[in-house]
Amino acid sequence: MKPVIFGLSGPVLTPEERAFFARAQPAGYILFGRNVVDRAQLRALTDSLRDLEGRDDVAILIDQEGGRVSRMKPPEWPAFPAGPDFDHLYEIAPMSGIEAARANGHALGLMLAEAGITVDCAPILDVARDGTTEAIACRAYGHEPMRVSAMGRATLEGLAAGGVVGVVKHMPGHGRAIVDSHHLLPTVTASAAELEEDLEPFRRLAHAAMGMTSHIVFEAWDPDRPATLSPIVIAEVIRGLIGFDGLLMTDDIDMKALSGTAADKAAGAIAAGCDLVLDCWARMDEMVAIADRLGEIAPRARERLDVAMASVGAPTGDMAALTAKRDALLALA
Repeated sequence: MKPVIFGLSGPVLTPEERAFFARAQPAGYILFGRNVVDRAQLRALTDSLRDLEGRDDVAILIDQEGGRVSRMKPPEWPAFPAGPDFDHLYEIAPMSGIEAARANGHALGLMLAEAGITVDCAPILDVARDGTTEAIACRAYGHEPMRVSAMGRATLEGLAAGGVVGVVKHMPGHGRAIVDSHHLLPTVTASAAELEEDLEPFRRLAHAAMGMTSHIVFEAWDPDRPATLSPIVIAEVIRGLIGFDGLLMTDDIDMKALSGTAADKAAGAIAAGCDLVLDCWARMDEMVAIADRLGEIAPRARERLDVAMASVGAPTGDMAALTAKRDALLALA
């Protein structure tokens, strides 16, 4: 097995992809809007990935946070609210905000599990600030670490009840970035003492089975390398100060915050201490280059992957009742 999660080019596996994936044996797959048409098609696609792997516990990921980060969209699937909606409710009724986030995560998990998706790249635990890039601010649970922690925990628990593994992101915190790492490399100049506030939600949820890095330079820790490529940030901050010992994957290595070839970035992330590389865009030449460059997944990384995929049981609950509960609570705001 290669320590990489690959994207797919369309709504069905192509013969070229099928042959390549069978040969490369990636650790998992990630789906985007281009892979999603309707319920029958999506379930057939995820079933084809399980058939290809010959096992049921394949890591099949999607970014389904709600709001603008939603790959499964109406009218085929219901719309889900984004983090700020729960933040607004928490402002007037904290326990209601937490319960709404839990019901929302549970309903999300049920929807994804029905489609055969096993991992949701949520919740986002970044602490928003006045200057936070809109790419994060429109998704975050708020400006207070305790609030972000509480609603992130509720979302993670809800996803698990729905039969899906959650991914906490973006370690060690994206809230101080004032530019979008999809397009530029952010640099954070805050001191280590100031950054303690950003670490708090991740520290409180350090037991999470999966986490994702951020492509950000933190001058207090490593002024020369973004977190994804920094052995210092990964070993001393994510594994050390935060205490996270779950499966650590990169954010998408195709994002413009990182420079170099896809294979160089992938190899650099694994060398820095990431367990898995996330390569989303299904460009066959790049996927081949990554697979050729990377060795087999490290034993500890494989153990973390197996533990994560075994951490969630069968989905339980009624999606309609959960969304109705969520909507009634959100109406209080």
